[in-house]
Amino acid sequence: MLYLNPATWWDSPLDNGTYVLIDIFVQGSFYPLFSLLFGYGLVLLYERTLKKGVAFLPLVTRRLMMLLLIGMIHAFFIWHGDILINYAIFGFFLLIFLRVSGKWMLITGGILWVIPNFLLSLLFIISAFLVPEIDISSMYDTAMAEQSIAVYQSGSFAEIFTQRWNDWYMVNNVENGIFMLFSIFAFFLIGGGAAKLKWMERVKELRSPLVKNFFFFLVIGSFLKFSPYLFQGGLAFEYIQDSFGGPMLAVAYAVGIALLADTTKGRKLLVFLAPVGKMSMSNYLLQSIVSTLLFYSYGLGLYNQISAFTGTLLVLFIFALQVIVSSYWLKTHQFGPVEWLWRSVTYQKKQIWKKP
Repeated sequence: MLYLNPATWWDSPLDNGTYVLIDIFVQGSFYPLFSLLFGYGLVLLYERTLKKGVAFLPLVTRRLMMLLLIGMIHAFFIWHGDILINYAIFGFFLLIFLRVSGKWMLITGGILWVIPNFLLSLLFIISAFLVPEIDISSMYDTAMAEQSIAVYQSGSFAEIFTQRWNDWYMVNNVENGIFMLFSIFAFFLIGGGAAKLKWMERVKELRSPLVKNFFFFLVIGSFLKFSPYLFQGGLAFEYIQDSFGGPMLAVAYAVGIALLADTTKGRKLLVFLAPVGKMSMSNYLLQSIVSTLLFYSYGLGLYNQISAFTGTLLVLFIFALQVIVSSYWLKTHQFGPVEWLWRSVTYQKKQIWKKP
C-alpha cells in the first residue's frame, strides 16, 4: 500500500467498490478517533492521579515508556504500521499542556490542525493550476511494491525484518513527523480539552449542540471524503480528503456514538462492544499477530493473494471473533493480558488479574 496506487491496483468492480467504501468511510478517520481517545484518557489519568495524591510524572513516565517499548516490539518484529510509538512520543509532548484549561487545549489543537493543513491544501490547489500536467501516479513505485510482495510472501525472517524496518521508516521519518504534529498531536489536544470540559460526561446537558455538531461534521466530512471522486483535482483533493475529511468524520463518529450510548436503546445496542474496547490494546496487537501469520512467509504466505472484498470479509470475521473472545475473557479476568502488563508497570505493582 505504501508503494502502489490502490485506486488502480484492483481489477474487479467488486474490489474497486470495496476500496472506495474503505477510502471514504474508514481511511484517515480512525487514527484521529484513537488520538482523541488517547488525549481524553491521558487527561482523565492526570486528574484521577492528582485526586489520589499520587506523584503523576513518575507514573505517566513509566506508562508512556512501557507503551513505547510495546510499540517498538510491535513495529520492528510484527507489523510496520504500528501507531503506539507515535502515541508514546507525542504523549510526552502532551504533558506540557496538562495544566492548560480545556478551552485553550481545544483552541491550540484546532489551530494546530486547521491552519497548517489549510495552507498546505491551498499550496496543492495552486500547484495543480500552475502545473496541471503532474501525474499523481509518479508518486508510486511499482518495483518497490513488487519487492515488498516478494519479501513478505516468501522471504526469510531476516528479509522480512529489513523490509518491515524500511516500510516503517518510510512513514515514520522526521519529515512525516511534522505532518503527524498537525494530525495526531492536534487531536491529542482536542481530546484532552474535551476531557477537561467533561463533554462525554455531560452528553445529556449538551445534547442539542452535540446533535448539531454531529450533522455538521458528518455532512462536511463526507463531502470532503467524496471530493477526489467528485472533482479531478489529483493530489490537492486527496490531501484535503485525508487531512480534513477523515478527521471530521472521526469527530462525527465519536459524537454519534456518545449520543447513542446516552440512550437506553443505544446502550443495549452498543454494550456487546464494551469488552473488546476494554481490551483494545490486546486486540490491536492480536490483529497484527493473526494477520501477519496469515499473510507472511513464516505463516500461510497469503500476502497479495486476497482481494479487497475478501480481505474485508476477513476483517469482519476476525473482529467478530475478538468480540466473542473478549466477552468470555472478561468474565473471568479484570483486564486483557497487555492491559494487565501495562497497568502493572505503570503502578509498579502486580495487578489482580483474575476476578474473584
